[in-house]
Amino acid sequence: QVQLVESGGGLVQAGGSLRLSCAASGSFFSGYFMAWFRQAPGKEREFVAALTWSGSTSNYADSVKGRFTISRDNGKNTVSLQMNSLKPEDSAVYYCAAIWDPNNNVDNYTNPVSYHYWGQGAPVTVSS
Repeated sequence: QVQLVESGGGLVQAGGSLRLSCAASGSFFSGYFMAWFRQAPGKEREFVAALTWSGSTSNYADSVKGRFTISRDNGKNTVSLQMNSLKPEDSAVYYCAAIWDPNNNVDNYTNPVSYHYWGQGAPVTVSS
């Protein structure tokens, strides 16, 4: 099992940057496929970015591609989301998610139901 705790959320003006971090406790963090999702008020949780256990392959939602970067440090048991050129529509609660996947078998990584572990969420507000 793994426990996830996000940090780094806050208020930023449009065009600014924020960096979210997700600290994982538990065993074998390097075997987990990691992702970030977000959920705005009244909307469904949506996929933002994902990263394989090795960090070699990343995927992004079209809405954040070119602006957000997901990364991980398996030595420190952390995964981060660097968010640049933020827009008001990026405002949401951001969640870190994980699923055990040492063999890169995750199929539908954009679907929240694919993940077994979730953090408590970090709110991000982008003002116009």
